[in-house]
Amino acid sequence: MVSRNRPRRSVLAVPGSSRKMIDKAKSLPADEIFLDLEDATAPLAKEEARIRVSEALTEDGWGDQIKVVRVNDWTTEWTYRDVTEVVDRAGVHLDAILLPKVSDPSHVQALDLLLTQLEKANGLEVGCIGIEPQIENALGLTNIDAIATASPRVETLVFGPADFMAGINMRTLVVGEQPDGYDRGDAYHHILMTILIAARAHGLQAIDGPYLQIRDVDAFRRSAHRTAALGFDGKWVLHPSQIEAANDVFSPRQSDYDHAELVLDAYEFHTSTKGGARGAVMLGDEMIDEASRKMALVISAKGRAAGMVRTSSFTPPDAGR
Repeated sequence: MVSRNRPRRSVLAVPGSSRKMIDKAKSLPADEIFLDLEDATAPLAKEEARIRVSEALTEDGWGDQIKVVRVNDWTTEWTYRDVTEVVDRAGVHLDAILLPKVSDPSHVQALDLLLTQLEKANGLEVGCIGIEPQIENALGLTNIDAIATASPRVETLVFGPADFMAGINMRTLVVGEQPDGYDRGDAYHHILMTILIAARAHGLQAIDGPYLQIRDVDAFRRSAHRTAALGFDGKWVLHPSQIEAANDVFSPRQSDYDHAELVLDAYEFHTSTKGGARGAVMLGDEMIDEASRKMALVISAKGRAAGMVRTSSFTPPDAGR
């Protein structure tokens, strides 16, 4: 699967029923674009939207975005044909299927089996199409470890806040903000951390859901910063104006990236024979050791994946002597 470790800082939702929006999305700098056959497509438009989405995936004009289709969930009458028609028509151009309202590992397993048959029938490599389970209810959160390991195709765990909030009777109509009356802490912290820990335990990416007030980019940034600080890899965006903010928030700051690379270089030198084979050393006023290296690797990997270039370099203590 080519998309598992690619950046997903910004995940753009595009209605599968809108040709205009699909065409515009092709040139946008989102890391991932998913064409939506579920909530953003009305029931009477779903059959036509399958064809429109499939045709769009096969056309020229796309960048290097991860291309995904969100199908309808398994409790509906549309899921099977969503998957079969899109993969039959455009499977070679598809990176993953986003599966909503996953509450049990059998949902992922059923999709895995169906994809395997379709890949074989269409001459595709088995396993080339990934799965992105979306956690949107309490049962899904309870079963999240089993969901994360239900198939080797699973690439991300995605938080679906609107349905989740409705499902647990949270008293708010604003997706992405704290509910009225919750004046301390973060009402979503347990949900977000449960998703994040499951993702990290199983080598997956964790993606936050949308912020619906699309004209308030500053508020979007605040919401994104909260989950980026926890360690999430990215967030859904609903409008082109949110893409730049998401890409920025979920990339390291230049100073942090430079420092991470400096820590890695310094640690590699000081643990070598030439550097004295020491396990803990001072880097300026900071002590670094193996734990420091692991933390630096996280920041370095995110920066490199985002195409960042370091602006400083490590000079060994004996250089120039």
